[in-house]
Amino acid sequence: MSPQQASHSVSVAGVIVDGDGRVLLIQRRDDHHWEPPGGVLELGESIDDGLRREVLEETGLSIEPIALTGVYKNMKRGIIALVFRCEITSGQPDTSEETEAFRWAAPDDVEKLASEAYAIRVLDALRNNGPAAIRKHDGKQLI
Repeated sequence: MSPQQASHSVSVAGVIVDGDGRVLLIQRRDDHHWEPPGGVLELGESIDDGLRREVLEETGLSIEPIALTGVYKNMKRGIIALVFRCEITSGQPDTSEETEAFRWAAPDDVEKLASEAYAIRVLDALRNNGPAAIRKHDGKQLI
């Protein structure tokens, strides 16, 4: 197997829902895209710890994962994303070095704000009542 075939990274994202059914989205500073908070796991870091770290860094919120709601692969970049529905344990959302804005978005607004590849992660988490979704995309659209 060539090194290119074996090269993947793993990211995590947290879908945080408020009492009104809205979802917390962040707007990234680097590309200005809207998406759920998250990022790449560090080597030797557990999935739960990486999820907590990434959400805290990007939002100022401490969270606990409730359920794995989807597994997504970016076929172009070799990134596998694990997405979890989460609950807030402390803190208030705020911007950070990585986040220029945040917004509590109704499900209908998620599709307008985020690209298809990120909106589906949120929507899968909201309607998850069974096995986790497994999907692939090209970085923007499902394939």
